Amino acid sequence: MKINETGAKYSAIVGIGEKLREMSKESGKEYLYLNRGVNAVTNINLSKIIPLIDFNSNDIQVYPPNNGRLGLRNAINDFYFHSKTSSDNIFITNGGMGGLDLIVKTLKVNKIHISKYYWGAYTNIMKINSTPFDSYNSFDYLDKHAEQLSGDAVIICDPNNPVGDKHDDEELLKLVRKLNDNNVVIIWDSPYRLLFEDKTDKMYESLLEFNNVIISESFSKSIGLSGQRIGFIHTNDKEFNKEFNTNLLYSTNGINAFAQILVEKLLTTEEGIKASDDFKRDTKDGIAKNIEYLEENNLLAKEFYSDSKPIGIFVIVNKSFDQLLEANIGSVALSFFTQTNKEEAAKFARICVSVEHNKFKDFFSRLV
Repeated sequence: MKINETGAKYSAIVGIGEKLREMSKESGKEYLYLNRGVNAVTNINLSKIIPLIDFNSNDIQVYPPNNGRLGLRNAINDFYFHSKTSSDNIFITNGGMGGLDLIVKTLKVNKIHISKYYWGAYTNIMKINSTPFDSYNSFDYLDKHAEQLSGDAVIICDPNNPVGDKHDDEELLKLVRKLNDNNVVIIWDSPYRLLFEDKTDKMYESLLEFNNVIISESFSKSIGLSGQRIGFIHTNDKEFNKEFNTNLLYSTNGINAFAQILVEKLLTTEEGIKASDDFKRDTKDGIAKNIEYLEENNLLAKEFYSDSKPIGIFVIVNKSFDQLLEANIGSVALSFFTQTNKEEAAKFARICVSVEHNKFKDFFSRLV
């Protein structure tokens, strides 16, 4: 049987998780799974949300609209954009990865630039879509080379995956403005941001000013619904939206209606808002305690945060994958997240710090 080989690789993160489960089964020992990007401080409590959903209604049992339920798109417009955009510019997607794949499939640019340390799915998505890509070392590099990047696209992820560093919002907006004015498409992929912000956050509203910005968002991190595979994209460009809508149809034929109604209830009802706020509060508290523990015990790789601050859900530690594995801690070597200096990067590891603090401290005390 002949196949089309894209050069994309199976996710190293998934593969590591499978390896850890095998090791746990063989040894009978418990492992701390910090290789994956799942908020595990606490689950979002949906017990008061589920009774609000009528599972016998056509809303659940019939195909949803191709671009997403209007009620959810209106809720997103209100929560993220303070009702300053048109809900017609919002498209519901099957999670962040599905949305990004459709963005790359729809967008026609010379090349897409990703940060020096990047989420591995970026490169695999671009290989599958035969899209040229390159990496940039810093936001300062993008600022200085904005004119040369005309006709290209840039992905901005802040807080970053894998580093987990957060940069100043005003500086980010200055950079977006300069890139936009030089005909560079900005793919704003920051699904961790709204875990640390609330409805008063002005960033998404501010991005409405720029016609070359495509926002890719996911509800996996901000309200802990990775299992529902749901997100959205937004841009002002009508031609892009028309083609994206067609690609969305033939890739998904509509996104899971239950997941859409669930997110709508979380964004709009008193019970949903409380459940979301409680989840964010407890998750942020656990993340902050874990990062503080790493800093106090000289385990945080501080060289990665010289002009930014670590807020999670990921950070880089100054231990290798093998050193952490000896302490029964799962991680991903930093070398998986970069195309340069892989030998040096392998001395560090990316870990998810969104886990219950006492368990986190128990495992890392073996390294102190």
